[in-house]
Amino acid sequence: MNILVLNCGSSSAKYKLIEIKQNVTLAEGGVEKIGLPDAFIKFKDTDGSKKIIELDINDHIGAIKAILDTLTHPEHGCITSLEQINAVGHRVVHGGEKFSQSVLITDEVKQMIKECYPIAPLHNPVNMMGIEAIDHVLPNVPQVAVFDTAFHQTMPKKAFMYPLPQLFYRDDHVRRYGFHGTSHRFVSRRVCEMLGTTPENKKIICCHIGNGASITAVENGRSIDTTMGLTPVEGLMMGTRVGDVDPGALLFIMEKHNFTPAQMSNIINKQSGVLGISEVSSDMREINDAIEKGDENARLALEMYEHRIIKYVGAYAALMNGVDIIAFTGGVGENQASTREAVCRHLEFLGAKIDPEVNAETFRGKEGLISTPDSKVKVVVVLTDEELMIARDTEAIVEGRQPE
Repeated sequence: MNILVLNCGSSSAKYKLIEIKQNVTLAEGGVEKIGLPDAFIKFKDTDGSKKIIELDINDHIGAIKAILDTLTHPEHGCITSLEQINAVGHRVVHGGEKFSQSVLITDEVKQMIKECYPIAPLHNPVNMMGIEAIDHVLPNVPQVAVFDTAFHQTMPKKAFMYPLPQLFYRDDHVRRYGFHGTSHRFVSRRVCEMLGTTPENKKIICCHIGNGASITAVENGRSIDTTMGLTPVEGLMMGTRVGDVDPGALLFIMEKHNFTPAQMSNIINKQSGVLGISEVSSDMREINDAIEKGDENARLALEMYEHRIIKYVGAYAALMNGVDIIAFTGGVGENQASTREAVCRHLEFLGAKIDPEVNAETFRGKEGLISTPDSKVKVVVVLTDEELMIARDTEAIVEGRQPE
């Protein structure tokens, strides 16, 4: 079964075509700068080389057509006909309280996704563009929605409620939802596979850390708390997102500078975090280069980034009354050994010990156990694969089974 996985952003559409029965990735790539004069599609060619082709792409329907044309291209393609695409799985960022698992997309489901627009105005509308584009181009192919928030619907009320007046929850559904759920679900299962165990009776802390970052406490395979909230802004310091901050500070800044909500949203989403503190970049590679050149703001940004990871890992270990496994994933979690070491150095009181040599060698597509044999806590680097998780859910639902 060939499943096309789509992840649509405001000006982009990433894709991966997976033959799910054999777990083989047939093609992957993405369209960038949709609606701009210099729009292009980038993909891995059949020989493994990277290709970039500039195209005139005005909207998401055009982007989807470009992806499908590439997949069936006589030179670059991996399939000969669109009939070889059996289903499409979509990443949908926000499912609110409406969806606790992945679902087959119907007219009713589309309406429910649209009802989440007010709490995900930057994400759900463009996710819907991808769904509607497939409706237009491949009208007879079943589609499945896989929600970033679904995994976290197992959080207890004491974890997801904000201490605001109850009416804002009752009337406006203001609460913690959490994100990166597809990744946390995949990683919490994958790390158990790697260790030859199961999620049952296990206390796992999943650290998905990168430009976007979140940590989730997973007990018995279920999310019981997570760092992101109503939106993906809460929690850890991120590449450009502010993370936890005193709401009073935001009100003070808005009033003092007479910022509109839109201007403040831009500041906390796109100008803060590592970029805002370093004044260099949101990319850790550039931050590390700047640190080597003696840039103190870059050093402070990294220290703050790591400080908040340590704080939340410690908090979640306390919340679960212990931890069996700590998993690192995401761009930084998978590749930045120094950050993993900095975090674990503060977790020795939990019995977590890592092997410095193994840790240093685990990057660029490698995963594995980095803790020492006598470590009470298993520390593992896991390569997340949200697309595979989406494809598995899509396969299950199309075949009439419950996703795992």
